[in-house]
Amino acid sequence: MLRLLYLALALWFTMPVAAAAQSLQDILQTHQDEVLSPGRRSVGVVLDDLVASGLPQALPFLESWRDREIVQRDSDGLFFRVTEDGDTVTLQDLDTGDTLTASEDDLTESRPNGGVRRAIGDALVQFQLSDPDIAKRKAAVEAIARSMDASQLGPLAASIDDEPDAELKETKTRLVGMLGALFAETTDARVSAIEALSGDLSVDVRAVLNRILSNSEAVAASVPEDANIARMLVVGEDLTATDAYTRLVEAELAPALITKLQIREALVANIDGDAVSGVPVATLNTDAARALAYDLLAADGTVPPRVDETTQTEAVAAHRFFVQYAETDPAITDAARAALDNIERNVALNQSVDLGLDALSLASIYFLAAIGLAITFGVMGVINMAHGEFIMMGAYTGFVVQQFVPDYTLSIIIALPLAFAITFGAGVLMERAVIRHLYHRPLETLLATFGISIALQQLAKNIFGTQARPLTSPEWLDGALVFNDVVAISYIRVAIFVLALVFLCIILFILKRTRLGLEVRAVTQNPGMAASMGINTDRINMLTFGLGSGIAGIAGVAIGLYAQVTSEMGASYIVQSFMTVVVGGVGNVWGTLAGASLIGFLQKGIEWLNPSNTLAAQTYMILFIILFIQFRPKGIVALKGRAAAD
Repeated sequence: MLRLLYLALALWFTMPVAAAAQSLQDILQTHQDEVLSPGRRSVGVVLDDLVASGLPQALPFLESWRDREIVQRDSDGLFFRVTEDGDTVTLQDLDTGDTLTASEDDLTESRPNGGVRRAIGDALVQFQLSDPDIAKRKAAVEAIARSMDASQLGPLAASIDDEPDAELKETKTRLVGMLGALFAETTDARVSAIEALSGDLSVDVRAVLNRILSNSEAVAASVPEDANIARMLVVGEDLTATDAYTRLVEAELAPALITKLQIREALVANIDGDAVSGVPVATLNTDAARALAYDLLAADGTVPPRVDETTQTEAVAAHRFFVQYAETDPAITDAARAALDNIERNVALNQSVDLGLDALSLASIYFLAAIGLAITFGVMGVINMAHGEFIMMGAYTGFVVQQFVPDYTLSIIIALPLAFAITFGAGVLMERAVIRHLYHRPLETLLATFGISIALQQLAKNIFGTQARPLTSPEWLDGALVFNDVVAISYIRVAIFVLALVFLCIILFILKRTRLGLEVRAVTQNPGMAASMGINTDRINMLTFGLGSGIAGIAGVAIGLYAQVTSEMGASYIVQSFMTVVVGGVGNVWGTLAGASLIGFLQKGIEWLNPSNTLAAQTYMILFIILFIQFRPKGIVALKGRAAAD
C-alpha cells in the first residue's frame, strides 16, 4: 500500500509537468534561436517537434510564422502573434489566445526567408491533411500534387484511413501511389506502386512515369558498369558521324574541328613579310592552299593541328554512344517503361473511342440538319437552298422563347414544337407561293430558293442584329459525360444524339405506319401511278415540304444549343446537308442516316490527321465524296421503284 501511495503521488506531481511540456510556448523556447532567426537547414528540427506535438495551436502558429507575424518579447523571450492598428501594437498569446498591448521597442520580429517559408508550407500541409475543414484538406492534397516531394509521402499515407470523404480519400490514395512510385524506400515498393499505376490514363500519372524514365544522352570510351542504359546509339542509324564527333568534342573527348574562319584568322596572324610559313600570301586564294599553309604552321607547333577524317573516324569508333536513365535501378525503369507502354496503348485505344464519339455526335447533327431536306428533295426533287434558313428560324425561335420563359428546361420543351409549327408554316407558304410554280425546273428552283435564303438572312439581321444570340441549355445539360481522362462527351452532344434517334423513329413511323407515309412513299417511287390511284400529289408535295421544313426548325433548336445562333448559321449546314442526302441516297431515311454517318466519321478522321486546318479537312472530304459519287451515283442506299431510273 505504501508503494502504491508513493506511485500515486509521483504521478500526481509529474502530471502538471507533462501538461506543461505540451504547451506551444515551451517548444518554441527550446528552439529560441531557430524560431527567431530560422535557416533552411535548422528549421527542420523546429518543424519536426511541432508536427510531433500534435498541438492544435501549432497550425495557426505555422501560418503566422510563414506570414511573418511572429515576434519575440525581448524582456522575457516569449513569442507572440502580433497585429498592428496604427500606433497600437497588440500581442496574442500563442497558447491561450489572450491579447495584450506592447511597445515596439521591446519586440524583435522573426523574418523567415523564402526557403524557410517553403519548409513551413510543407509542414502546414501535414497539419491540413487532417483538418476538419474539407476545403483545407483538399488544398493540402493539391499542394502535395503540385510539389510531389518525398517528405509528403508518409503524412499523406497516414491520413488516408481517417479521411471521411470518399472522393478525397480516393484522390489521396491515388496520389500516394504516384509518390510511392517516385520515393518509396525499397525497390519492391516502388515497382508495386508503378504497376498499380499502369491502368491509370491520367496525364499526371504519365508525367510521373516519364519523370522516372527521364534520361540523357552520353558518350564514353566504354559503357559505365553502374549506368542504367536505356538504349545504345548506333552511328549511321541513330546519329551521323558528324553528330557523333561533335558530341565527342562537347564531352572534351576529342579535339575540336578547325573551321575555315579559324584557318583564315591563324594565317593572318602569322604572316611573315609576304608569306606564311614559307608559302607566298598571293597563292593563298583557295581553301586547299590555305589548309596546306595552316598544316605547315601546325607542324611547327604554332597552331593546333587540324583533325582529318581518319582521326575523326577512329575517335568515333573508339567511343560508345548511349542513352542512360537518371534512375539507377533497372528494375524500376523496366517497370515504369512497361507501365507507360501499357498506358499509351490504352490511351491510343481510348482516343479512338473518343474520336468515334465525336464523329457519332457530328453525324447526329448532320442527320438532324439533313433529314428534312432528304424528305423534300427525295419526294419532290426540289433543290431547296433555303433549307439552312429554316434551321436558323428554328434556332431563333428557341432564343425568343427563352426571353419569355426563364426556365431553360421548360423553354426548350416549348421551343421544339413551336419551332416545328413556325417552320412548317413557313415551308408550306414557300411551297404554295414559289416552289409549286417551278416543278421540273431545277435551275429556276435553285435560283429562287437561293434568293429566298438571302432574303431570310437579311430579315433575321434586321430583327435580331448581327451579334450572335445565346440559346442557353438547361443546367442538366451542362458539363460532360466523362468516362476517363481521355474519353468524354458533352451532355449537349448526348442530347442531340438522343434527339436524332427519336426523330429517326418518328420519321420511320410516319413513313411506314401512317397513310401520309404511304402516300409519300407512293409519290416518291412513281408520282404518275400515285396520282392515277387517287392520291392528291399536289397536297402531298405541300405537306412533305412543310414536314421537311418543320424538322429543320427542330434541328435548329438542337443545333442552337451547340453552336452560335446567327443569321448565317444555316449556311454552315446547307452544304453538308446536301452532301448527306446525295451520298446516302435520295429519298431514303436510312440512306440519310448512312450518309450522315459516313460524312461525320470521314470529317472527324480527316481532322484528326490534319488538326491544324479544318478548312483543308472539309476540302478533302468534298473531294472524297465527289469520287464516291463517281462510283456510286445513286448513293449508299439506292432508291427502289420506277422512279429510281429517273
